[in-house]
Amino acid sequence: MRRLGVTVVALAALVLGAGWVTTPGVDDARSRVDARLAAYAGTPVEAEVPPRIAAALLATEDAHFADHIGIDWRGALRAPLGLVRGRDAGGSTLHQQLARVLYEDGVTDPLAKARAVVLAVKIDRGWSNLDILRMYLDAAYFGHGFYGVGAAAQGYFGLPPAELDWSQATLLVGLVQAPSAFDPFVHPERAEARQAHVLDRLVDVGTLARADADAIAATSWRLVEG
Repeated sequence: MRRLGVTVVALAALVLGAGWVTTPGVDDARSRVDARLAAYAGTPVEAEVPPRIAAALLATEDAHFADHIGIDWRGALRAPLGLVRGRDAGGSTLHQQLARVLYEDGVTDPLAKARAVVLAVKIDRGWSNLDILRMYLDAAYFGHGFYGVGAAAQGYFGLPPAELDWSQATLLVGLVQAPSAFDPFVHPERAEARQAHVLDRLVDVGTLARADADAIAATSWRLVEG
């Protein structure tokens, strides 16, 4: 097992080194996000990321966001095996998801995933955590033609992101994984189940008490269209 672990680490380091010189720089990440927003009439996040949205997103998508270098070491150690099997062997960080959207056109084949790992490290080195959160939320697709959290908050609730309550914020964050599958207009039961997962993660990381999460789950989303 020890030899296997050393081999996997060495292979990961080799892949990362080779990928560093063959992938582009990420200095243009923000301009790519802005171009995406302009193309889909989105609105960028201003100033600080709304706390409820940030807390829900990190708890659900990347609980170790503040502690890793763009890739979660547990996922990174499993990545070579996953690439051999043709599947993602570990959860992608926000950095990796952002890299796939901005530089890989959302492609998720093994080579694209490998490049996204390298690009994620570059994003971590080149941008602050706040910048990365803003770019992720501005680049994400939330369904119904809503690109970026600003357009999504207005489109679903008629409110700016900072004014969403916990019920609305947790529903919105849950859509990122699969906007069509969790569409609250078309599949409200699936959306409710996904929101329950987001709330469970907020309880797991200590942001919410169980009783508070249960109360939020029972609160109306107050959607503005259907």
